[in-house]
Amino acid sequence: MTARDVLPIVVVVALLALIPPLVSSNTVLNFLVFTLIIALAAQGWNILGGYGGQYSFGHAVFFGTGAYATAVLQVHAGLNAWLTFGLGIAAGALVGFVIGFLSFRSGLRGSYFALVTLAFAEVFRIVANAAGLTGGAAGILIKLDVRPENFQFQSRGAFVWIGLGLVAAVLLATRAIERARFGAYLTAVRENEDAARALGVDPFRVKLAAITLSAAVTAAAGCLYAQYFLFLDANIAYGAWISVEALVAPIIGGIGTVFGPLVGALALQGLGHLTSHVAGEVPGIDLVVFGVLLIVMVAFAPEGIVGLLARLRRLGRRRPAEAT
Repeated sequence: MTARDVLPIVVVVALLALIPPLVSSNTVLNFLVFTLIIALAAQGWNILGGYGGQYSFGHAVFFGTGAYATAVLQVHAGLNAWLTFGLGIAAGALVGFVIGFLSFRSGLRGSYFALVTLAFAEVFRIVANAAGLTGGAAGILIKLDVRPENFQFQSRGAFVWIGLGLVAAVLLATRAIERARFGAYLTAVRENEDAARALGVDPFRVKLAAITLSAAVTAAAGCLYAQYFLFLDANIAYGAWISVEALVAPIIGGIGTVFGPLVGALALQGLGHLTSHVAGEVPGIDLVVFGVLLIVMVAFAPEGIVGLLARLRRLGRRRPAEAT
């Protein structure tokens, strides 16, 4: 990667990192932390769906596995929270590897693969809702012990910086994938799997690597959620809400782009909060707004916000050239 590749990521992350020292409102900080969690999960989905073309409807299975792994290991095994954070990411990656191996070895693709991921997420939700280890329907509560060594902090700003650090690392990794041979393999598999195979690319290995990496990133979002809110139940960890958010954010922001998931998460969460503030506590109003926005973007800007801005920038450059 060149400095030109890294500089935009550094600038965006640095600007967001300035918010906690300047803003003391817990509402704003909560919004930022939750948005970064969604952006992280969305970036995980984007690696598999945006670059690899393997659309998943069940990324909650990776989010929930990471969240439950870090919570259960702390509560029942007494392990350190920082250690369980890493183990939660590894658990999510392992689940992604197993699901990918079973799905891609069976030749599933398109809507069949999407439905299989949805089925796995639902199975995990049912199991977590019934298992005693996870607290069953009552959920699991991580003990409140506000010390940095326990991954608990007095200020919400610390979680903003940790979330930004994770998002920055994934943004850099995504940019590196774009510039690496693996990124070219992903694009080839997405565009035409049979043609990619004819050129010597192994679609099975490429897709398996993509889903494992995607699952690890999404599991990291689940781990951060568990450490921030200190409570989980099956409907939170494996609920359809996170699968929807992880899917919609890249589509709104720009699928298959580095900044698309982050931009989409900021747009969706910002619009959701604004709508709730204007319309009041109307049940499901945020989902209605998300649906309308999704329809508008797909109809008029299928390349997403990032792609739309790039198109406008190119148009702005073309007009002065034509004028001369």
